[in-house]
Amino acid sequence: MVLYGPPKIGKTTVLAKLDNCLILDLEDGSDMIDALKIKATDLNELSQIGQSIIKEGKPYKYIAVDTITQLEIWCESEAKVLYRNTPMGKNFDRDNKGLSVLTLPNGAGYLYLRMAYKKWLDRLNKLADHVILVGHLKDRMIEKQGKEVSSKDLDLTGKIRSITCSNADAIGYVFREGDKTMISFDAGQDINAGSRCDHLKGQVMELDWTNIFID
Repeated sequence: MVLYGPPKIGKTTVLAKLDNCLILDLEDGSDMIDALKIKATDLNELSQIGQSIIKEGKPYKYIAVDTITQLEIWCESEAKVLYRNTPMGKNFDRDNKGLSVLTLPNGAGYLYLRMAYKKWLDRLNKLADHVILVGHLKDRMIEKQGKEVSSKDLDLTGKIRSITCSNADAIGYVFREGDKTMISFDAGQDINAGSRCDHLKGQVMELDWTNIFID
């Protein structure tokens, strides 16, 4: 499942209420929340956490990655390593100027970013029966009936956003309505949302895990 929405509306707080859910905090944003959580500050720490979860027999029913927006940023360093392992990239940034692979001409570096991100997504998906990917909101402009309108979408780069969403069973947009935390799986509201699960298709409802994960 993919969840995304504006900052400070309670996404992490709601995740803390999901029984047997380990939150992987990649943005150091869970200090004020009482939750089953562990922080990672880079890909190396995230790898060590993943190895420990596998070694312990995958004890968590749910793993929440908070956020995949930060994961994409981290993957730039691994994308650079992947490129430097190719014949044409072996001398890239050899003077250690800190160049990003995304500076390659014609957007060529994004291929390696996608490769790195996909590798990590595959790793994370093996850590629990249910993996929840949490992302930030990005407002983008789309054309609708000849006019440009604002559309709410997941804050990831182009094809990485497509990879993430295509692999998800459900994409939910989280928002506030009064004092309630709501979630929309309805793609008809100029938002990127939807679900393969019949009980969630087209639904806009209060975010209650008992109505989302049905045994």
